Amino acid sequence: MAVGNVQIVGTGQLITLSRRLHAAGGPRLKQNLQRRIRRAAEPLHRDMQQTIKALPITSQGRKAGSRGGPSPTTRPLRATIAGAVRISVRTSSNPGARVWLDRSALPSDLRGMAAALNEGRIRHPVFGNRRRWVQQNTTPLWWEQVVRSHTPRMQAEVARVLDDVRRDLT
Repeated sequence: MAVGNVQIVGTGQLITLSRRLHAAGGPRLKQNLQRRIRRAAEPLHRDMQQTIKALPITSQGRKAGSRGGPSPTTRPLRATIAGAVRISVRTSSNPGARVWLDRSALPSDLRGMAAALNEGRIRHPVFGNRRRWVQQNTTPLWWEQVVRSHTPRMQAEVARVLDDVRRDLT
């Protein structure tokens, strides 16, 4: 599973229901469906952001005789990535909830960082010095772990929403 895109869909049921909602012309029903599907995905969205912010990033430490210094950037890495996690809900074509990483919301030098964090290995030059590189490690596959823990609850909630809306239509 790629970092950046999670979809919860009950494709056949959601498409049929979406068409019936459109035919019934019920904007209230459609808004209710959209709001409840979004609520089903919000705990995953929050947990994804919290997981990113708390993700431990470790390194080997400094070698004897090496100097340290302040970071060349003032932006916090994990908070910046967590801020780019988005949630979107569609009730028209391909209906469902999607939690994804909006790479366009990230600075250009961090666009591939979420994938690197998910691999568990970040290799980068020391303060931009291309002759000295360092490797930092983190928990691999954290994106999949968070998604896997929320999927059963989200699927059950979306099924419950579909049943409620289907009951309102009949």
